[in-house]
Amino acid sequence: MSRFPLDPCSACGGEVRSQTIPREFSREGTTVRIEGVRALVCVKCGEVYFEPGATDALLSAANALFTLSRQNHQVRD
Repeated sequence: MSRFPLDPCSACGGEVRSQTIPREFSREGTTVRIEGVRALVCVKCGEVYFEPGATDALLSAANALFTLSRQNHQVRD
């Protein structure tokens, strides 16, 4: 992961480090959790930064999981 221009943190000036983090999304009473998301995280304030394009990919993955969950609920009902 590159350190695209974010050292130091734009929120507090702290050090930014590459980490693998989980991300949770909630919609209509359903929560999905995606593990292993690469991001830059400020060690001082916790601000999270993603590389350009990573947010779109993360949201696409979350939307796919919501669709799968909705289909699974329809099959059971």
